[in-house]
Amino acid sequence: MNPAGNIIGVDESGKGDFFGPLVVAGLLAGDSDLPYFKEIGVRDSKRISDGRIGAIDEQLRARFPHGVVVLMPEEYNRRYGMIRNLNVLLADCHAEVIADVIRQGLKRRVRVDLAISDKFGKTERLVSALSRIDCCLRVEQLVRGESVPQVAAASILARAEFVRRMHGLSKEFGIELPKGASAHVDQAGRQLVAQFGEPALARVSKKHFKNYQRALIVDLFR
Repeated sequence: MNPAGNIIGVDESGKGDFFGPLVVAGLLAGDSDLPYFKEIGVRDSKRISDGRIGAIDEQLRARFPHGVVVLMPEEYNRRYGMIRNLNVLLADCHAEVIADVIRQGLKRRVRVDLAISDKFGKTERLVSALSRIDCCLRVEQLVRGESVPQVAAASILARAEFVRRMHGLSKEFGIELPKGASAHVDQAGRQLVAQFGEPALARVSKKHFKNYQRALIVDLFR
């Protein structure tokens, strides 16, 4: 899908991952930029390896107005604890990114026609979040939004930042923190608690996930 005009694509990474931050990214590009996207391999970030995604991310950041919001686990837990609704938190982060990219576009004298995000909840929530920060722009949410090249590009920015932050947290504690929310993730959480205690777990994870309580069940007889 290639809607016409100058479009801000927005996507997130980390929403379904117990460990690591929530990252929301946006990127502004127009019709004339789509051949360049194809040239450098822009597509849904889930189809790009962690090793390759950093290089594409670097090329996109160097060329296009973009914005990235990163909620590391402690900040994520604080804000989620106040809202208790992930879709509302996502709407706030999407709105913040969109407003930032609009400002960058204005500096380059590039108009913005539309913002498109991957579907995460009611579009009205995103419109409301934008209005709270005095930002007026037509927005759409699409299922499989990564079919829009600008959204695919944003997904690369978000995923690349998530991968970098996960690498940093893993290096800090000397434990490979896996993606997702599987039993393998629970095992890594228990290892972290056994070595560093619950405060370390709260620093690297999203506390409302069920994995959090499971990670606190450490086998004392090992």
